[in-house]
Amino acid sequence: VQLQASGGGLVQAGDSLRLSCAASGPISSNYYMRWFRQAPGKEREFVATIRWNIGSTYYADSVKGRFTISRDNDKNTGYLQMNSLKPEDTAVYYCAVGLLPRSSNGSWGQGTLVTVSS
Repeated sequence: VQLQASGGGLVQAGDSLRLSCAASGPISSNYYMRWFRQAPGKEREFVATIRWNIGSTYYADSVKGRFTISRDNDKNTGYLQMNSLKPEDTAVYYCAVGLLPRSSNGSWGQGTLVTVSS
């Protein structure tokens, strides 16, 4: 499956943004969709994951309570709702799908840039 991430942009601290990750076809029910991010000069880090069939979720501590991951099975699309954005959330955000909840294995999208100004 091919993934297309979108929705990034330039926002101010405290604003919200919703990222989308559209898959080219159905995602296997036992797969996970995850979001990762990579800030300039830093290593890529896990952000959130959702199990595609049952919708169970898990978040990194740094975004817990501010970000919400969801999916629309009919549209083969996942979302990352980001609220109360902080400058430290500035990064390229990537979506990926695979068998494991937080693994980097699997199919990846191209990334979308989120910039949060203070």
